[in-house]
Amino acid sequence: MIPHVRRITAVCAALGAALTACGTAGGERPAPTTSPVSASPSATRPPVLAPGPGGLTPVFQHGPRTRGRTVALTFDADMTADQGPRAASGEHFDNPGLISALRALKVPATVFMTGRWADQYPAEARGLGTDPRFEVANHSWSHYAFTADCYGLPTVAADRMRADVQRAYTSLRTAGVPHPMPYFRFPGGCYDQQALRALSGLGVTAVQWDVVSGDAFATDADAVTRQVLDGVKPGSVVVMHCTRSAAPTTEQVVRTVVPELRRRGYRFVKVSELIGQSGGHR
Repeated sequence: MIPHVRRITAVCAALGAALTACGTAGGERPAPTTSPVSASPSATRPPVLAPGPGGLTPVFQHGPRTRGRTVALTFDADMTADQGPRAASGEHFDNPGLISALRALKVPATVFMTGRWADQYPAEARGLGTDPRFEVANHSWSHYAFTADCYGLPTVAADRMRADVQRAYTSLRTAGVPHPMPYFRFPGGCYDQQALRALSGLGVTAVQWDVVSGDAFATDADAVTRQVLDGVKPGSVVVMHCTRSAAPTTEQVVRTVVPELRRRGYRFVKVSELIGQSGGHR
């Protein structure tokens, strides 16, 4: 699975380099001491995949192809550790119009949020985390790479990976997300066996994708729309972005893609439903 995921990620090389390669290791602050990720305090724990051999963190790429026409739209709310000055100068790493469109279209979605983004936009993080139409998951705190070869990104040391994920959960809860999901998306989609081992025991399922939207830095919404529509299959996970400055066409794409996929008989679900359909197996 890993080689296939890396090939998909390669399609987004420009995305990874530009969206996330703007941090430096010096911008990382010490992570607070936290306990491993625990289940939501609600009565039912969200579905997760069974750990791999030796307790290795499991990886989910798409749902079953034979359980009906379901598709999960996922949005990465990216902000790297050192982008505070850019936000202060007026750059928008959020996208309220996109979220409004999803609400107006009544589309459930999963948002993978960096802790730094939640720190910058706590009201928006809280709004997403308390809206039953959405589920908020972990995209690391720093948005630094978990491998050494992720498009030139600064990297998180192996002995800091676990703390970076835990720190992100702390930021999400501090912002007002009451039940962040036990799902984690690697920055840039880059991971290896060392990264999976580092997160073992946290109780998270790593979530990748099988459809690359190509929305990062795109100026042709029609091209992005075609890429999504051409790629979606039953059980697909589509990766998009919730960042106005880096993905300015995403709202327009969503407003076109959603009615067309519905016309084709697709039903929109959250990642948790696709994982639940898998019965805990990859």
